Amino acid sequence: MSFLSSRRNFLKTSGMTAAALSVGCTGIPKRKHPTVGNLACPALETVKVGVIGLGMRGPGAVYRLAAIPGVRVTALCDIYQARVDGPSKWLTDNGHPAPKGYYGSTEEWKKLVEDPEVNLVYVASPWQMHVEMVLFAMEHGKHVACEVPMVFTVEDCWKIVELAEEKRVHCMLLENCCYGETEMLALNMARQGVFGTLVHGEGAYIHDLRGWNFVEGSYEAFWRLKWNTLHGGNPYATHGLGPICQYMNVGRGDQMRVLTCLNSGEFGFSEYVKHHQARIDAIAAKSETFADKDKYGLSTKDALLGPWKQGDMSTAVIKTELGRTIMIQHDTTSPRPYTRINLISGTKGILKDYPLQIALDQDYQAPHLGWASPAQMSELIAKYRHPLWRDSGEIAKKLGGHGGMDFLMDLRLCYCLQNGLPLDINVYESCQWSVLAELTEVSNANDGAPVIVPDFTRGAWKDEIKPLGIETVKLDIDENAKAGKQLSV
Repeated sequence: MSFLSSRRNFLKTSGMTAAALSVGCTGIPKRKHPTVGNLACPALETVKVGVIGLGMRGPGAVYRLAAIPGVRVTALCDIYQARVDGPSKWLTDNGHPAPKGYYGSTEEWKKLVEDPEVNLVYVASPWQMHVEMVLFAMEHGKHVACEVPMVFTVEDCWKIVELAEEKRVHCMLLENCCYGETEMLALNMARQGVFGTLVHGEGAYIHDLRGWNFVEGSYEAFWRLKWNTLHGGNPYATHGLGPICQYMNVGRGDQMRVLTCLNSGEFGFSEYVKHHQARIDAIAAKSETFADKDKYGLSTKDALLGPWKQGDMSTAVIKTELGRTIMIQHDTTSPRPYTRINLISGTKGILKDYPLQIALDQDYQAPHLGWASPAQMSELIAKYRHPLWRDSGEIAKKLGGHGGMDFLMDLRLCYCLQNGLPLDINVYESCQWSVLAELTEVSNANDGAPVIVPDFTRGAWKDEIKPLGIETVKLDIDENAKAGKQLSV
């Protein structure tokens, strides 16, 4: 927070808005250890998972992970005992060994990380705790998977990258949208060359969260609202960005080069609060009866009553080294239907989502192109359905998590760990997709000035880190699986 503030003031007073700005660390740190882009760690016979944070996302992860063959949830942690007890009881009721429980203070999660019965730390805590937990887990030689966004500053990204390289451990961003059925359809079509040479992509996180932000218990201590009070830019770019980067092999054959961002003004929160003033004033008054200052250094009352720095609509445009462009948007304060846009366009066709539409010109006939008919769409979806959804999509939908994509994300993560394979999302991608939080904030604060995007691979994207293949895991559905117990491969 203070880093961004001082950085923004420096940039505004130094007249550096005509050229691309360099953010965070000056220069590229010299590599001390080999790249981990294709890291294949020793296979884990049993993936022993410790889950930190059992509020909104953590419990679902426990239920999904427990169903995967060769995976055991060995430890759970939250500040509140009741949040630990619920999933623990569910595990034992369904025939799983009882996990160790850690709760009661803000430091208990460190004991979970240090537990010798944990080899994968699964971070589902609020944003402001992610970096500390990721670094601590890797320092203790543990693989770590972290909810989005994982990290917010260039400086912290370099810390994470260098520690992953030093310790030779995996660090994966839990970007579940990369495992969406339509996203994986688009990935398979892109790999098969259906869209020709890829030119442009668009992604977004447009999700009306006004109600969630102003309701007690939805986000612990109103952490998301506090971020909006203190920061601009795009804090939540990865849902739209991750899939587009995978289609384009960004970080695995291409690389982001420069970014520019502009935000609209803030209107949505102000009008929402005005309309619900009495209810929100009551929550704010209640919050004053207890100390709720946290790492943001901001009280709940301050966050609830504003003003808020985050504009309603954030629009960023990225250009890659190969000359392709990506547009990423963020809006959680407007009454708009949910969309991630998910558009990928090439020299032979286009796919866009919400609703799903495809238009193709496979033979360069330059017709007056229209969207594929319902019958044509059915044929294309059947032909190019991703093997992971073909082989395990049915059970994924039964076990749930955003229509099944959460389960497939966890399944692939654990399968790779069990087989000593590189992960689908490596530490460099995890950092680059997340760090748009700082890059977009700095660009927006300087009226859209272009910002250089750091290359966390230090050039390994050119030919060393291999593109993600069309991978799958095939599961058999049995009665245990239907009951939420373990599946069979």
